[in-house]
Amino acid sequence: MAAAGAYLILNQVQVTTSFWRFGAYGGFGLTLLPLLVGVAFLFYDGKSIVGWLLTAIGTAIILAGILMNMDIYFRQTTLFQTLMMLGLLFGGLGLVARSLR
Repeated sequence: MAAAGAYLILNQVQVTTSFWRFGAYGGFGLTLLPLLVGVAFLFYDGKSIVGWLLTAIGTAIILAGILMNMDIYFRQTTLFQTLMMLGLLFGGLGLVARSLR
């Protein structure tokens, strides 16, 4: 029940993206710089702490940029469909919680 409810709810969500912005400037290439420098350090020396740190920071910046530029909308549905989806989701979660108890 929980899986079916979650599927139906997620099926009604529409995700769009807007123009990539980094601060007040539009610069996706600037966000790639720490990642590329970190990868270069790691190719030179695989145990480089600076390389691993720059790679992790660059990856985090890119993931944060992707999440910040997403617009998430719930598509128009009827009240019955919404109540059915939420009933399935929370009823299933209640059964899962009861089985774990």
